[in-house]
Amino acid sequence: MSYVISWFEIPTSNLTRAAAFYSQVLNANIEPADFGGMKMAFFPNPPNVVSGALVEHPDAKPTPDGTMVYFYRHDDLDATLERIAAAGGTVVMPRTKISDDYGYMAIFIDTEGNRVALHTMQ
Repeated sequence: MSYVISWFEIPTSNLTRAAAFYSQVLNANIEPADFGGMKMAFFPNPPNVVSGALVEHPDAKPTPDGTMVYFYRHDDLDATLERIAAAGGTVVMPRTKISDDYGYMAIFIDTEGNRVALHTMQ
């Protein structure tokens, strides 16, 4: 399958804190590592799926104003939103219906100050 987007990076000021946050929120194992001299923590990367990483680098600045990454949630969106607050993030737009064809979304600010979204069809 051909993708227009193949990779994304979410900037962090504290990679350990950000990895712990996303591990809790996404129920995933996200471990910090040194990758070619850059501190990174990779999101789960099943075959044929766009994935990415958290990065800590002087040129990578967290911001609520940049490009927004959407994580697709197959599980309970409401439970994910509860984990955001428990992990130190802030929900800025609760579960909101987009349309019957496009499902639901929510937006949060992570522990680093990035604006990130969640999407589900349920």
